Amino acid sequence: MTTSTLARVRSRLPSAVPAAIGLAVGFGIAQATGVRALGGAVLAAGGLVAGWLWWSRRGAAVAAALAVAYLAAFALAHVLALGLGWPAWLAVGLVTAAVAALSWVVVDRPAA
Repeated sequence: MTTSTLARVRSRLPSAVPAAIGLAVGFGIAQATGVRALGGAVLAAGGLVAGWLWWSRRGAAVAAALAVAYLAAFALAHVLALGLGWPAWLAVGLVTAAVAALSWVVVDRPAA
């Protein structure tokens, strides 16, 4: 990618998108293939892209806080599904929506 392409991605791609993709698609790939590490790689890739966008738009402190929320959501999905017996897709859908909404509110929402 050229520098101008990276600049366009940094300015136009909502950070909520890679965050949501990392959680939901990572889960879907792990479920579909049975290879948890492959789902984890997608989770990590989505988190890295979202983290890069969080850092470039709001700085290190906000990026760190949202990264903690992203990883906490991943853990919470396991607690909801395994610990409380929720359907896995429901648990993942709930935490994905929460992380995407948080990312949008903190980083992506246009200034009023």
